[in-house]
Amino acid sequence: MEKIAFLFTGQGAQYVGMAKSFYDEHEVARQTFEEANDILGFDIAKLCFEGPLGQLSKMENMQLALLTVSTVAHRVYMKEIGIAPHFCAGHSMGEYSALVSAGAIKFSDALKILVERGKLTKKVVDSDVGAMTIIDDLDSNIVAEECKKISTSENFVTINCYNSPLQVAVAGHQKSVEILEERVLDLGGQITPLITSAPVHTLLMKEASEKLQLHLQEYNFYPFRNAVISNVHAAPYGDSENIRNNLALHLVRPVRWQETMKFLEKYGVTLAIEMGPKNVLCNLVKANTSNIDAFCYGQREDREILYDRLYKNEQLRKHVPTVVTRCLAIAVATPNCNWDEKEYAKGVIEPHKKIRKMQEELEKQGLDPTVDQMIEALEMLRSVFDTKKLPKKEQVEWFNQIFEETGMYYELKDFNVPEL
Repeated sequence: MEKIAFLFTGQGAQYVGMAKSFYDEHEVARQTFEEANDILGFDIAKLCFEGPLGQLSKMENMQLALLTVSTVAHRVYMKEIGIAPHFCAGHSMGEYSALVSAGAIKFSDALKILVERGKLTKKVVDSDVGAMTIIDDLDSNIVAEECKKISTSENFVTINCYNSPLQVAVAGHQKSVEILEERVLDLGGQITPLITSAPVHTLLMKEASEKLQLHLQEYNFYPFRNAVISNVHAAPYGDSENIRNNLALHLVRPVRWQETMKFLEKYGVTLAIEMGPKNVLCNLVKANTSNIDAFCYGQREDREILYDRLYKNEQLRKHVPTVVTRCLAIAVATPNCNWDEKEYAKGVIEPHKKIRKMQEELEKQGLDPTVDQMIEALEMLRSVFDTKKLPKKEQVEWFNQIFEETGMYYELKDFNVPEL
């Protein structure tokens, strides 16, 4: 049986033209770009498709573009294949995309948060205080030791991304980073300076981290549909209440990607699917593990392989949820706080029987539910919630989870979710 992880790309994966094929071929991709355009107030699709690359690569634009493109890839996958992952993980700022995919943050809210994060990181970039470089072909322990030799309390360089045994990123004060680059070349390593990058995941982002944490108080976060591995801890978030603190720490703590890959391997993941524009993280899967196959859903040839491997697997397809099946399951799982037998019979048992019969007919005919049938099932679930006296907050969380899990957020956008 496949055990799947979704991986979400961070800085460096952007290129002009990314996600254009998704936009041309899939309605959900166009709808996602339109939603992003409405939230941001500018045409993010045009920036992704036409560039120029210099504008696309600016920190404040790149974060928004990669979040949107990763969300597009994820939503197209859920429409076309629909096999849910066991784990999600995002490299650096890709963690925001992972949280969106797991239903813990609304896409619209993640865009707004990244607008603020972009302003905070841009301020650090404009100060010219820091720099960032990728180092290849040198053991991370050697790099760490050289960082210690160079760093002082006033001027430091540190590993900020542990990518693989032979690849790390370093960041810190510009002078110290430049000295380290010279040492790395002397020791036989390779360097790739990241121009106009903020020294993220270091203490140079402390003020930005504190301001971001305050900004995060303005948003609601939701239960995880799938476990998301935190960059900070290389372990699952656990409760959604941890999101604010983790995303603030995310700016000042190193990315523990190598440990994240080992976590996925330890827990039996067999297939990693990169939800991004190109196969950056697939290469890191191969560099860190020996038992996980990796493919990028943003690459057409990889999509065809995944379609054959997953969609055509009848055993896996049995587990793809629909709005009707999720409503039936949630209705049964919802605890009851109403002991009036007449109300329970009318508000729970009768509508549940009706939708159960609908599902049996759909299975018999081998059909997917229509939008009208989905709305009927959702109204049944609303009746169950109200009769069982489920708090409104939990009702909203369940409805949002159904929309995200089944990919029906746009088709069902007019369904009247209870207001808090």
